[in-house]
Amino acid sequence: MRFVGIDPATQTAVVALDEDGNPVLEVTFRGKGKDVKGGISPEQRMSLENQLYNVLKPEDVILKEGVANGSQMLITTAKIHGGLEGMITRKGLTFEEIAPLAVKKYVDVQSWIGEPGSKVLLKGKAKKEAMAVAALKHFGYENPSHDIVDAYIIAKICEAIYRVRNGTPMESYPLYQHEVIWSIIDPEAYKEYEKTKKKKPKKPNKRPGKPAAAGSHTHSKEQQFLF
Repeated sequence: MRFVGIDPATQTAVVALDEDGNPVLEVTFRGKGKDVKGGISPEQRMSLENQLYNVLKPEDVILKEGVANGSQMLITTAKIHGGLEGMITRKGLTFEEIAPLAVKKYVDVQSWIGEPGSKVLLKGKAKKEAMAVAALKHFGYENPSHDIVDAYIIAKICEAIYRVRNGTPMESYPLYQHEVIWSIIDPEAYKEYEKTKKKKPKKPNKRPGKPAAAGSHTHSKEQQFLF
């Protein structure tokens, strides 16, 4: 059995870990064929799919990164993801998906950086470098390929999900990792948890009573008047 992380793109990265969590496969591949400006040709896509098919093995446990919201190349990205998913199924395997934001969250990389009021989205080279630093900090892992680093983190999440399902307490992971694992194992329960996190405490509706005016005197019926 291997824990496999897949980071799909025109250059797809695949990392497989053995049962002890050590890397036994670290590879990137591009589809062979005629280049298409701003996209991927059918020949390249088929080549990409075949290369993935060839590195997968029976009993692989697979976690694949999903399509990012607001992807600038949505049609091309969707074609790549769909083709790779088809190859996994054709191999007789199943897979689960994780959102790109959840991959960053698992290693405590924030999507927005900077001071309040002037924060900027972490993307491109800065995002890749932050993920590399986080992989080294959390797992002691380094690789010159940023794509392989991402696939390695996905594989580690895959491993964690498997271990929790097989008895490892979810609470043994830091809260930010705990939440990522939970969101995949039980997405409905996690959605409810997220709703409660976002709710603000209600302010009390009762207004304080009006204070008595200075110098006023209120007497009960039983009170005796001494004058």
